[in-house]
Amino acid sequence: MNWKTAFVLVACAAALAAQTPPVSVLNIEVEKAVLYWEDTPDMSKWGKLPGPVTPVLDKPNLALKSRVMIGDIVSVNGRPSRGTFHAVGRNFLGTDQVIPGRAIADWGGCVWNLWWVILNPDGTLIGSILASGHGSSSPPPGAPSSLGPGLRAVIGGTGAFLGARGQSGVTGTTRAASITEDPAYRRVNSGGNATYSIQLIPMTWPEVLTVPTGPAIFHGEDFSPVTAEKPARAGERLVMSVSGLGPVKPNLDPGKPFPAWEAGKEHVVNSPVDVTVNGKAAAVTSAIGWPGMNNVYRVDFRVPEGTAAGAATLGLSVAWINGPEVKIPVR
Repeated sequence: MNWKTAFVLVACAAALAAQTPPVSVLNIEVEKAVLYWEDTPDMSKWGKLPGPVTPVLDKPNLALKSRVMIGDIVSVNGRPSRGTFHAVGRNFLGTDQVIPGRAIADWGGCVWNLWWVILNPDGTLIGSILASGHGSSSPPPGAPSSLGPGLRAVIGGTGAFLGARGQSGVTGTTRAASITEDPAYRRVNSGGNATYSIQLIPMTWPEVLTVPTGPAIFHGEDFSPVTAEKPARAGERLVMSVSGLGPVKPNLDPGKPFPAWEAGKEHVVNSPVDVTVNGKAAAVTSAIGWPGMNNVYRVDFRVPEGTAAGAATLGLSVAWINGPEVKIPVR
């Protein structure tokens, strides 16, 4: 790799224009979801029975009842993942009529705090997302139709989702259990399956940098820019310079430049990085911090076989957060 040439090209990158943050939708699949109802005030009985244990509820009088939900994250946008979904809720059951056992109010439901802690399949932590709000029979006004019911605002995140905001909804089912059931046996006793959809507005997002010739995308064989005069080829390895890919491993403190390059000691992007060409997935062979640069990364990928000649649309995402698309010439 000619790092000196690469550095000169990237150092010439034009400043990125300020723009509206892109919005992404994360569909988080959760399995073995169990809703533990606080059906006894005797805390000495909580979590003691191997179960499954059906909750004992006074159904006409469920206002102010608390419950805890736990489930396993198995995929995000169809990509296999791991992690834990956890929620704590308290019934509200608002109604504009006086009904014993329900709260007088103009809006009803359950008040929830929800956490998604998302891991790579190998157990590496990607980050977490926190939402808070009400249950609802429909999505919020203006939300994507795929969001599902719920009035829950995303109020923050960690790791790859640092500073994110947005809103969430849910479709699916859970298994109701008594608070006396031991959650250690949740996977044995099984539970419901649900999809939590999050309309996410990130604080940062991935973006291809620019050089005087256009997008900072180079031929892997000689590091010359991809241009109309020298277009990419189907099956070819390309290298692009991008920003906004977030945390790396080993960890690097925010604001510090990536150290000088040493073979085998690269700072690898911690989150899943996906590249598409004309909507088709491209094989990403490397995603690392660019030595000597701050918030600049190198991504190596192959143009999918069969890509049609012409101006191809390149998409980039990290941790399922989409960046703006760019055009590259393909012959």
